[in-house]
This record gives sequence, C-alpha cells and structure tokens, in this order.
Amino acid sequence: MRINHMNKVNSIYKVGAPKKTGKVKTPHTGKDNFAISDLAKDYQTAKKAVGKALDIREDKVDDIKQRLKSGTYHVDAKEVADKIVDRHFEASI
Repeated sequence: MRINHMNKVNSIYKVGAPKKTGKVKTPHTGKDNFAISDLAKDYQTAKKAVGKALDIREDKVDDIKQRLKSGTYHVDAKEVADKIVDRHFEASI
C-alpha cells in the first residue's frame, strides 16, 4: 500500500497553514489618565496624620520616670501576666 497523497491529507487537516487573525484597533487619545478614589484619598490623609503623630506619649513616660525616681512605681506581676495571656489569645483568634 502506498501513501502518496500527503498534500491532500494535510489540506484536509490544514496542518501547517497559517492562521489569519485580524488586527484589533484600539482608540488612542495620546495621553494616559488615572483617578484616585475618594477612599484612597481618605487613606492617604489618615496615613499622613498618623505619620505626624508622636509614637511616644511624653506625659506618660515623664510620669513613670518620676514615680521610678521616687520609688512609688510598682507593677503587679499578676496584671502583667494576665495582659500577656490576653494578648496572646487575642492574636491567635
């Protein structure tokens, strides 16, 4: 048996035939635009405000320093342990 009509078989399956695709035309205005949502603007304002705020509450630090110097600053170990445990469980939930 002899197979010599490979061209006919190829034309049936269109093997190797280039696929025609049309060009997609997109309108181009010549400039790009972007917009920031109101929510993003609010976040940006809040972030700036937080950045300006002090990380340390000086009045509280000064009070504790004064109490340490005078010997009246005492920490209850049970309260510290309770807060550590509470924060641990809050973080794991």
